[in-house]
Amino acid sequence: MKKDNKKVIYWLLTGCLLIFVMVVVGGITRLTHSGLSISNYKLISGVIPPSNDIEWQAAFDLYKQYPEYQKLNNHFNLQDFKDIYFWEWLHRVIGRFIGVVFLLPFLYFLATKQLSKATIKKAIILLGLGAFQGFMGWYMVKSGLVDNPDVSHYRLAAHLMTAFITFAYTLWVALDLIFPTKKEINIALRNFIRLALAVLLLQIIYGAFVAGLDAGFIHNHWPMMSEGKFIHETVFIEQHPWYKNFIEGKSGVQFVHRMVAYLVVIFIIAIWQKTRKITLTIMQKRGVNALLIMVGIQFILGVFTILYQVPVWLGVAHQVGAFFLLSAMIFTLHRFSK
Repeated sequence: MKKDNKKVIYWLLTGCLLIFVMVVVGGITRLTHSGLSISNYKLISGVIPPSNDIEWQAAFDLYKQYPEYQKLNNHFNLQDFKDIYFWEWLHRVIGRFIGVVFLLPFLYFLATKQLSKATIKKAIILLGLGAFQGFMGWYMVKSGLVDNPDVSHYRLAAHLMTAFITFAYTLWVALDLIFPTKKEINIALRNFIRLALAVLLLQIIYGAFVAGLDAGFIHNHWPMMSEGKFIHETVFIEQHPWYKNFIEGKSGVQFVHRMVAYLVVIFIIAIWQKTRKITLTIMQKRGVNALLIMVGIQFILGVFTILYQVPVWLGVAHQVGAFFLLSAMIFTLHRFSK
């Protein structure tokens, strides 16, 4: 049987799709403040939600033992709890399903010798990334179960970035199989796109910081911050020492997110300009055009998300936009790398 065949490609692309769904549901979970509704972790039995009044009451009583209920949601009734429970439960179930979708076909392809040695190594890395992503999810939740009824924005960023990196690597492996033929590459241009990818990843990290600190609910103006100021004074005074303002201060983190957004736009326009001067393949053209379109859409979504103070649908749309922009960047980099 042919190694690295279409079935293997479909398997990898299915994994990409499921990770995308996982990130979307994770965004809804965060924006609806549902992430701390399940305070324990049961790998197998946790798949089945409470099925009767006694089980629901027991789950609600467990929730009452933790800071989020005691400090923020002590007005909740059982129905309120069920509403937030649903999103966290769905997020966890999708995570487990992704694990099954990655592991079982991998074992089948391995047993039937449908994977090349190179793809086996890459698939093992993917499985490791998936396991680490699951660990990071629980590690993040734990940070909100002690004193502060909110998760660490550092752990939230790590959890989100692991998901994005797992998706990006899965897509890269699939693209390796879709486009097996090597070609000559423009090393300088490839390296420039790599740099653009690094800047985009930094922007995604700061997007997670903004979400984790609820920093999207302040300075709801554009292009300036509050009071018509390019840099509001609160950017520098919320945290001590001064540098913490840019990693832990709401105003400082939002300011960095704003500025890096401009930087991402500049890099992608520069990629477009550089590629106009050389002969491109059809796929390279499609990648660059997708980059240009997606960065425009994502920038507009970001502006409206700030202006309208992060309604759930806009917050999710902005996160989805980041996902598609990253996809376009990975595809473009791959087509200029191999």
